[in-house]
Amino acid sequence: MYRRIHAALAQNPPIDNFDVFKEGKAQNFFESQEAVITLCTYFQELLKNIKDLDEKQLQEELFKLLQVSLWGNKCDLSFSAGEDSSQKSSPLQSLENMIPYILVNDMEKLWSILVNAKKRNTEKSNVRVDIILDNAGFELLSDLVLADFLLSSKLADEVHFHGKSIPWYVSDTTKHDFNWTIKQLQSANHMWMSRCGINWEGNLKKGVWVYRDHMFWTLPHDFSSMAEVAPDLYADLQKSNLLLFKGDLNYRKLTGDRKWEYSVPFHQALNKFHPAPLCSLRTLKSDTQVGLKPGQGEQIQASEPEWMVNGKYGIVQFDAAL
Repeated sequence: MYRRIHAALAQNPPIDNFDVFKEGKAQNFFESQEAVITLCTYFQELLKNIKDLDEKQLQEELFKLLQVSLWGNKCDLSFSAGEDSSQKSSPLQSLENMIPYILVNDMEKLWSILVNAKKRNTEKSNVRVDIILDNAGFELLSDLVLADFLLSSKLADEVHFHGKSIPWYVSDTTKHDFNWTIKQLQSANHMWMSRCGINWEGNLKKGVWVYRDHMFWTLPHDFSSMAEVAPDLYADLQKSNLLLFKGDLNYRKLTGDRKWEYSVPFHQALNKFHPAPLCSLRTLKSDTQVGLKPGQGEQIQASEPEWMVNGKYGIVQFDAAL
C-alpha cells in the first residue's frame, strides 16, 4: 500500500516528493513538546557533569536513556490508526515502575559489549553503533538523545542512523523527518531544545553522526534475506559494533514474522541474520515474540489476552554475532 501511494505521487510532478503523512508526524512532535522539553533539559543537565560520572553512574544513565527510547516506541501513528499517539507525560518519571513490563531485559549485555568494544578499540578503529530507526516524532527525539549520550560518554565514536527512503507505515522516519526534527529543535524558543539541535547539526557536519537510507528497508523481505538481496547494506552493517533495531516492524522482519513458540531462542529466530551484535528495542504490537522464559508468555496470556498487541509490554533483546 505504501509503495503504491509513493508510486502514484512519483508519477505526478510537482508533488512527486510529497509526504502524505508529514502533517501527522509534525503534529506528534508538537503535541509531545512538554516531554521533548523535559528530555532535552534532563540531557543537557547530564552533559554538564558527564565527565565526572563513574562507570556505575554511566551505566545507570545508559539504562535510563535506553528505556526512554524503548517506551518512546509507543508513539506510533500506524498503531494508533492516526489517533493521538504523542508523548504527553514525562518520559523519565515512571521508568522504575515500567521495569516489570520489560519481558526480556538485556541492557547489561549492551553495556558489556560497548565497554568491551571500547577497551579493544585502537586509535585506528572507531566504535560504531547503528540505530535502525522506527517512528518520527517523540520516538526519534529519544533515539537522538541516546545517540548523543553514546558519543558524549565515549561509549561510541560514531552513530549511523538508518531511515526509510520513502514515507512508510505512516510515521516511520525519512531523511526529511530526521533533518526537520533537528531544525525544529535548533529554532525552538527553549535554551536546551535549541542546544540539542545545534549540537546534533554539528555531529552531522563532523561526520560522527551519519544518516543513511536504503530501499531494502521498504522491500517485503525478512532481514535473513539481506545478505543476498542487499549485500551492500549487509556489508555496511558488518562494520558496526552494535545494531539497535527500533520497533515492532523491524522485530517482525528480524524473526521472519512467524508465530513462534514464545521460548524459541532469539538467535534461532534470526535465521542466520548475524551481521554484528544486535538488539531489538520494541514495544509489543504484533503477535510475534521469542526468547521468553518457559511458561512466561502463557502466564501473561492467561490474564491478559491482548498482551502481544496493546503496546503495554516491551523488550530489550540482544543477540551476539556469530
